[in-house]
Amino acid sequence: MRKFEVVTLGLAVAVAIYGFTTYQHPAPKTESDKSELVILPVGNAPDFAAIDNTKEKKQAFFDFLRPGIAIENSRINKERKRLLAIQQHFEANYVSSEDMAYAQRLGKLYSNPIPATGIDERWLTSMLKSVNVLPESLVLTQAANESAWGTSRFAREANNYFGQWCYTKGCGLVPLKRSEGMTHEVAKFSSVQESIHRYFMNVNRNRAYRELRDIRSIRDMEQLAMTSPEAAVALSEGLLRYSERGEAYVKDLQTMIRHNQTYWQ
Repeated sequence: MRKFEVVTLGLAVAVAIYGFTTYQHPAPKTESDKSELVILPVGNAPDFAAIDNTKEKKQAFFDFLRPGIAIENSRINKERKRLLAIQQHFEANYVSSEDMAYAQRLGKLYSNPIPATGIDERWLTSMLKSVNVLPESLVLTQAANESAWGTSRFAREANNYFGQWCYTKGCGLVPLKRSEGMTHEVAKFSSVQESIHRYFMNVNRNRAYRELRDIRSIRDMEQLAMTSPEAAVALSEGLLRYSERGEAYVKDLQTMIRHNQTYWQ
């Protein structure tokens, strides 16, 4: 049985766009490890269910999550800038002890430790594929899809906006329709920001989403936009394994991205 770090709750496109609540059975995953970063809370969520106007609900939902996404992309940009500097030092045959210490910490964070022989081109290439930003519109779309626009039980009670699972008893909420024999829970986070952070780390280091990172790397080499809605549609092709619905799930995300074009900055 395949196991992934994070899975979708798989809302159908009509759910994601219009706000109806219909969940699909999620694929299993492995428990994610803790990062060393300090998670900054971004505040309590509005009562999205109380907003009757669809446009107002969408705007409120996106505006609420945008600052947290910006925090993550800012962090990643800083990490990437430092990593590129280390790459330049490596090519010049000078890697300082400070470079090495930072690379070791970053490699540990991204589950990609430095080889015993030290920093090499292969490690740097692999890290640069992982340490890169995600389009805001893609993150917001998945959050809307997974949390039913912030109205799901898991979003309201566990700050979980991306359908992330855990496997330690008491680590989260037990799904009401959990299949017999399954032991997973839907992870509970201390803040919405932590949920966003775990999502970013999952997409950027889980082998299940290697294709997304490859697509992003190619766009980067071709100097294409990295955070535009077009980039979001392209990168969504690498999320086939986020849901057991596979291609149908990806098509739902792409439809949502295009349907909500007016909300993207």
